[in-house]
Amino acid sequence: MLDNRVYDVLKWLALIALPALATLVSVILPLWNIVDEGTTTAIVGTITAFATFLGTLLGVSTSKYNKKSKK
Repeated sequence: MLDNRVYDVLKWLALIALPALATLVSVILPLWNIVDEGTTTAIVGTITAFATFLGTLLGVSTSKYNKKSKK
């Protein structure tokens, strides 16, 4: 079971920080020609996949917690 502080940090990462980072990377890297388009796509895809994975795990955790709380 996650304590509230850990849950809040993970939720902030999944819902705010990682999507914002993916957006930043998708704009900045091509704009400054830091890496090629394929690498940018891979980086953004990885960040987005991780955010989705984390969000899904937190959603399942919240659902289980809410079911226990109702009992």
